[in-house]
Amino acid sequence: MPDVNIALGTMGFGTKVDAAASWDLLDRFADAGGTMLDTADCYAFWSDPNGRGGQSEEVVGRWLARRPGRRERMYLSTKVGAEPVGPGEWPANRQGLSAPAIKAAAEGSLRRLGTDRIDLYWAHMEDRTVSLEESAGAFGALVAEGTVGRLGCSNHPVWRVERARGIARANGWAGYTALQLRHSYLQPRPGVPVPGQDHRFGWVTEEVADYVDSDPEMSLWVYTALLNGFYSRPDRPLPDAYDHPGTSRRLAALDQVAGELGVSRNQVVLAWLIGGRPAATPVVGVSTPDQLDEALAGARLSLPDEHRRLLDETV
Repeated sequence: MPDVNIALGTMGFGTKVDAAASWDLLDRFADAGGTMLDTADCYAFWSDPNGRGGQSEEVVGRWLARRPGRRERMYLSTKVGAEPVGPGEWPANRQGLSAPAIKAAAEGSLRRLGTDRIDLYWAHMEDRTVSLEESAGAFGALVAEGTVGRLGCSNHPVWRVERARGIARANGWAGYTALQLRHSYLQPRPGVPVPGQDHRFGWVTEEVADYVDSDPEMSLWVYTALLNGFYSRPDRPLPDAYDHPGTSRRLAALDQVAGELGVSRNQVVLAWLIGGRPAATPVVGVSTPDQLDEALAGARLSLPDEHRRLLDETV
């Protein structure tokens, strides 16, 4: 496990966070020992006047070009499948996971990132208009040619992940060995919609946790780990889906642990995720140096056994 087991989420880099501020955050992360960067070819089309993504990859690529030697120490994670293409409304007009779309998207990401290799390439969203065989073959070809090191999928149901892995095994192709889903210490009521979370299968459930924990090849990355600032900002209310007794009980446990250790809620949540079962790599999006420093401190925090038991057993 790396010393800083978080991935720096760069979704807003180049749009919400300008290039200069983004490069400062990237420098600060790398200088602190951070090595994992997470982006996507569609980031952040919703913040672009032309409705197109690629800005985040471009900012990261320009930063790498201006920092000799950084590429060799950075683990680049990016995604394909959600970028808008052509007319129409998203998500109906997204690029999807056909073989031509995957190949073209990989070439575009490599160009914007200024590299010849993507360390971890994710299928960003499901595409049931394309066969799993076609997508698995296209992803496997990228690994075979050395363009991609490892494959993952985000926001997919477990049964389709396992079916795609079976197809890859049967054909001698590289298959998925990572999942990226939404997860945090507080949990919404099952089946209740959460505004802004449109992925039906984009959550860590008990089934997902058991699946990852039972397979040594599979790792878990989690996004929205800090619930968009809720843990540290009273002006960020939780959606109604979190309005249940378990939230109050878990917040009380979280506050007890944070108080006894003299750290923040955010730091406890990150430490809980990293050291949990299954162990997770949180993708942490930040826009200020203070936010980054707090996340780095959380990544290095080791929870005493009694505090972890309290957090785990509170439901």
